[in-house]
Amino acid sequence: MKNNPPLLPARFVRRYKRFFADIESPSGELKTLHCPNTGSMKNCQVEGSDCWYSLSDNPKRKLPGTLEIVTTSHGNLAGVNTSRPNHLVRKTIEAGLVPELAGYQNIRTEVRYGEEKSRIDLLLEDPEQGLCYVEVKNVTLDMGDGLAIFPDAVTSRGAKHLRELMAMRAAGHRAVLFFCVQLTGVERVEVAAEIDPVYAQTMAEAIAAGVEVIAWRARLAAEEIRLEKAISCLQDLAALEP
Repeated sequence: MKNNPPLLPARFVRRYKRFFADIESPSGELKTLHCPNTGSMKNCQVEGSDCWYSLSDNPKRKLPGTLEIVTTSHGNLAGVNTSRPNHLVRKTIEAGLVPELAGYQNIRTEVRYGEEKSRIDLLLEDPEQGLCYVEVKNVTLDMGDGLAIFPDAVTSRGAKHLRELMAMRAAGHRAVLFFCVQLTGVERVEVAAEIDPVYAQTMAEAIAAGVEVIAWRARLAAEEIRLEKAISCLQDLAALEP
């Protein structure tokens, strides 16, 4: 996914009130940007570290810029714009790069489904393969030593999505949780059981019920953000048995 124009460099100052971030441009100008991330952004708020942002030409926007990439406390880059992952995953699937999800004729987005009134991020459809429900999660919690974990805060919504996927699997459809790991320097993803034990337990139940889990790592640069390779995920499943 090319960034046109390329993202602009700055220094991260602070994030506050969840949706605001202050940055300092190379010329020393302070700017307030929109921070499109509802998570805790744990390990992603390092004062004085390198960051990158985009500008909008929409005159109706209150804030002209959006925080896109930050530097973690472990020195890796993290993509904090949570509006990007669905598009990144869709483009990667459409390019035929994800073998597990290849061959579907059609992809629809934000389709209503389930008894808990959810919307599936991507619904893959094919006359022969049937339906495949794909829930996308953005991963930014860098633990160092090549490890990322999810979630970065308690997520009742995430547990709900797992329950919905289990229901689709029980109905005879494929159900996939896709970790979009917007972190450089990461080789594996695990569940943050210490942060959200309920989510970890629900994940174990989902996998036992046949929900598939895929993780891909992104390449993050001012010129381009794209998914570049599949990485290991949930190797700690023995500790998550339902």
